[in-house]
Amino acid sequence: MSDSVIRIQPLNFPWETRDPFIFCVHHRDEYPAGNDQMGPAVPLTGRNIGNDFVIKDGWRMYHGSTMPGFPYHPHRGFETITINEEGVVDHTDSLGAAGRFGQGDVQWMTAGKGVLHSEMFPLLKQDEPNPFEIFQIWLNLPRRSKFAEPHFKMLWANSIPEVVQTDASGKKSTIRVIAGSFNDQQAPKPTPDSWASDADNHVMVMTIKMEAGATVTLPGAVAGIQRTLYFYRGSGLQVDDTAIPFYHSAWLDPKADVLLTAGEVPCDVLILQGKPIGEPVVQYGPFVMNSQQEIQEAFEDYRRTQFGGWPWPGAEYAHDRSMGRFAKHADGTLEERPL
Repeated sequence: MSDSVIRIQPLNFPWETRDPFIFCVHHRDEYPAGNDQMGPAVPLTGRNIGNDFVIKDGWRMYHGSTMPGFPYHPHRGFETITINEEGVVDHTDSLGAAGRFGQGDVQWMTAGKGVLHSEMFPLLKQDEPNPFEIFQIWLNLPRRSKFAEPHFKMLWANSIPEVVQTDASGKKSTIRVIAGSFNDQQAPKPTPDSWASDADNHVMVMTIKMEAGATVTLPGAVAGIQRTLYFYRGSGLQVDDTAIPFYHSAWLDPKADVLLTAGEVPCDVLILQGKPIGEPVVQYGPFVMNSQQEIQEAFEDYRRTQFGGWPWPGAEYAHDRSMGRFAKHADGTLEERPL
């Protein structure tokens, strides 16, 4: 194994992460055509409705009962970064904010002191399948920011830098820079209270899609940060002279320039990097704090306040099928994009 690769391990569910990241999942579902309620236009028999995480017929309902997704649930003490690769995600929350985002868009949400939100996956197409793919990444907040005001920010697809590199053999790699920078291309600013908002924390979130046989160099950064590569699609990937098995992660030396080489089929990877926060992490379900006492307080606050309550008609609420991509913020600001 080359010196640039520290450790290789299989990807389980969820994917193992390292400080400052605390959670990462990759959802790929081959959803069928949708019905009038924007759920699957097929019977749901044989599924553990409400907790359907086993792939059956190529897809899952997750916690949804009529529509796939995650009905309202609380968060405190961290941030979610949701990268949409294909399909549609509908957002609603206890602040009255809402949104719909699609392929190429990223939602960055600071839960801070507490928010109740829903993430549903409406099947908009009724005459053809609705393939769906997202990553959701949890980025921890330092103690000083765990009670920040909650809000979300949309990184629309056309605002995210996309670096296309062609190697000496003419093979291409496409790098999308969601956080941090690559080849002088800077990602959009994250939320103000994010650990990623300080460049000294060297937070990087990138996807790299490589043609078969393509090579791309991942430049080294600095000592004291943690860099992980997740190989989730393809075969034959090499990091320098080390083979990375399909659906495995690799801890990389953050100081080293590493050469990625795709095999005989295209290869896709996710890169997560950042300076560790280095504080105690106590997680219980949707709350991530620094002590067990703070976890207990989070549950008590949620039971007492519901983090503002739920202003939407249902726990699995989705927006009208005809709506495009949009973000309506708690202050009333509206951003609109075509679907």
